[in-house]
Amino acid sequence: MLSKNQLKQVQSLQLKKFREQNSLFIAEGVKTVVEILAFNPSLVQTVYATSSFIQKNQDLLVSSTAIITEVNEDDLRKLSLQNSPNAVLAVCHFLPQNKEALFNAETDVTFYLDDIRDPGNLGTIIRLCDWFGMTNLFCSPNCCELYNPKVIQASMGAFLRVNVQYIELQQLLVKQPFKRVYGAQLNGKNIYHENLRGGLMILGNEANGINPENQKYISNPITIPAHPDSRGESLNAAMAASIIASEFFRRR
Repeated sequence: MLSKNQLKQVQSLQLKKFREQNSLFIAEGVKTVVEILAFNPSLVQTVYATSSFIQKNQDLLVSSTAIITEVNEDDLRKLSLQNSPNAVLAVCHFLPQNKEALFNAETDVTFYLDDIRDPGNLGTIIRLCDWFGMTNLFCSPNCCELYNPKVIQASMGAFLRVNVQYIELQQLLVKQPFKRVYGAQLNGKNIYHENLRGGLMILGNEANGINPENQKYISNPITIPAHPDSRGESLNAAMAASIIASEFFRRR
């Protein structure tokens, strides 16, 4: 049975302020919660789930230290941010901080997101990093927050396997002097004609592109060419990231 205090706690975690104060975040949906329970069960503090979810996933739930609270669909609707709640919601601890970024700067491509504000885009980019074996993702401090519920939802569990770090570009380049710094720009060189090798790949804000302060660090500006008849102004960040990641992966 759902108590008023439990409802109040979950609803408070819809706001960044309270997520940071408590180092807790919300994960919703069967796939996401099952992935967390299977991959890193110690993250899960509390699970709110229907009886059918609990019965189907007893082994995973027993292996965790999470508090299990059975709820009905009406209770889930009160807890959920979604229009159609999906059987389970979990309250989870933040991931360990300051995890070292391990990669080969000569052969691996690593994304740096510059002021990406849309949580759906960030979550999707985390998911495609996982798909293409990119184990690290760097974000500028003003990017959307990792623990935004929409980011967690869009990443479909990939946030567990991709090391997301928030850092200023200048600071990152001091710590890790990449030989090649790519930048996605409309006036860049055709990505399909360039000799793509390992390096840092900067993707800019959905509306304004790469911050002018960060453009000075770009050594290899690239662009995704549009069809001659296209009337579109640009691709959104997640679409561009998927094309770029695919092309780097194909060359490798």
